[in-house]
Amino acid sequence: MLLTGEFKVILDEKGRISLPSSLRKDLTETTLHLTKGEDNCLWLYPSGKWEELVSSTIKDVTDPFSKLDRRVLRKIIGPAQEVEIDKAGRIPIAQSLREFAGLSRECVVLGQIDYIEIWDEKRYGEYFDGKDEEFEAASEVLSNRIKHKRGISG
Repeated sequence: MLLTGEFKVILDEKGRISLPSSLRKDLTETTLHLTKGEDNCLWLYPSGKWEELVSSTIKDVTDPFSKLDRRVLRKIIGPAQEVEIDKAGRIPIAQSLREFAGLSRECVVLGQIDYIEIWDEKRYGEYFDGKDEEFEAASEVLSNRIKHKRGISG
C-alpha cells in the first residue's frame, strides 16, 4: 500500500467526501479510522495501520499520568471514529471533525504513504504560503537523518 497524490474533492450536503479512485484502489479495507490530525487537518487511516499506530506506537509510549500524553490521547484517540467507504466511494465526516478541520465545500485529500489527510482547500493553501524556508530546513533535517541511517557522514 502506497497512498500518494493530491486531489480536490467536494464535501456534500450530508457531510461526505468521495475518496479518489486512485487512493481507493490502494486501500485493501473498506473500514477506516478518521480522527483529528496535526495542523488542523483530519487523518484517515486504514484499520490495520490504525491498529499499528495505536497499539505499537501510541499505547506503548503514553502515560495517562502525564499531562502532555493525555493531551495527545485526547486529540488523536478520543475523537477517532470508524467510518466505512460506501458503494459510491464516499466516507462520512462527523460534524465535530468537520468543525475542527474547518471543512467547507472545497477540500483537499492528500495521500501520506500509509494514511490520508483531509484538508479544507483554503487552509491547505494557507499552510504552504510563504513557507519555502521552513520546507528547506525540514528537507535538510530529513537529509541528515537519511545520511545518518545509511552511515554517511557530512
